[in-house]
Amino acid sequence: MEMLRFATAGSVDDGKSTLIGRLLYDTKAIFEDQLAAVERSSEQMGTEYTNLALLTDGLRAEREQGITIDVAYRYFATPRRKFIIADTPGHIQYTRNMITGASTADLAIVLVDARKGVLEQSRRHAFLASLLRIPHLVVAVNKMDLVGYDQEAFERVRDEFRRFAMKLDIADLTFIPISALHGDNVVQRSANMTWYEGTSLLHHLEDVHIASDRNLIDTRFPVQYVIRPQSDDWHDYRGYAGTVAGGVLRPGDEVVVLPSGFTSTIAAIDTADGPVEEAFAPMSVTVRLTDELDVSRGDMLCRPNNRPTVSQDIDAMVCWMSERGSLQAGSRLLVKHTTRTAKVIVRDLAYRLDVNTLSRDEDATELALNEIGRVTFRSQLPLFFDEYRRNRATGSFVLIDEATNATVAAGMILGESR
Repeated sequence: MEMLRFATAGSVDDGKSTLIGRLLYDTKAIFEDQLAAVERSSEQMGTEYTNLALLTDGLRAEREQGITIDVAYRYFATPRRKFIIADTPGHIQYTRNMITGASTADLAIVLVDARKGVLEQSRRHAFLASLLRIPHLVVAVNKMDLVGYDQEAFERVRDEFRRFAMKLDIADLTFIPISALHGDNVVQRSANMTWYEGTSLLHHLEDVHIASDRNLIDTRFPVQYVIRPQSDDWHDYRGYAGTVAGGVLRPGDEVVVLPSGFTSTIAAIDTADGPVEEAFAPMSVTVRLTDELDVSRGDMLCRPNNRPTVSQDIDAMVCWMSERGSLQAGSRLLVKHTTRTAKVIVRDLAYRLDVNTLSRDEDATELALNEIGRVTFRSQLPLFFDEYRRNRATGSFVLIDEATNATVAAGMILGESR
């Protein structure tokens, strides 16, 4: 069964957690004891109804403040598809949390309050979704019950958002009027909005086409581990384990090993369930070659005539995630890119990006917590990468503080710096 990862985003109090709670409740994806606990908490808070937002606002601080702070992951399934939800926070001080939750998403839902229209936070989250190259964006115009299910109120928000989205690189944009509190157009079509001719949110999530979003052209297989069983029965076995980052691998395919440049042929592809005839992203497999080559962790298998960029100089967009220190020219860090780790030095900060206005501050000298900017850095070892717009797996990386081993930034590769 196919799996869809999606993230929710939007301004504070737009109803993200309530929407997820409604999805879980209406699809029978919560246990009775969970519902009982939420009902008790709702009574203690003095609400007249069961507050479904409490199903995802798991931190005590979140329940007390009525906001989302951390990224909450929830899982549910329908007969047609499995889902992983990332409920991301709306506050600007938690930008790093949103980027973390949305970085692997196939689809993003941006909630907009029908009464308030498109706010600064709505624009910021739409921009971050486009920056992260999330292929599909759904704008859920929520709280339609509070505007009398008025068609004009929905169309005002839709037209305002479309004007802003024209500045962004969004391939697939869908608008759905909903009431997360009452369940209108969430799982079932609403009888209160007969003027709306589209599908419910769940129907859209079940049907949105994501198979072609993955790169099945550029074969990329970063080697994570070399398997050499110490057993008499397996003394000749030598396999290279990892996750397919792009393209399709098949026995008989010719491959080249980077950085050595030696070529070989795939002898077999093994999985936990036995050998397979082909492997594609994001499958985890073990590849065996016909030749005994020197291949180790951090190397990459690809096609001889379709190779990634190999370079030590990289141009990227970076989000600084650390409360300690900042990113500036001269900063020395570790980069973790696919399965390769290397020391890097930041050569230049080209500009800091204002995610609210999309303006560039070219006089900026550093990136502080939650700030995003364009940087160039030089790696001690060559990295094997593609542009993030072409392959999110080989086009992304994290930066690590050498002293504390803490992840301090996440980045998206724009290309080789000149």
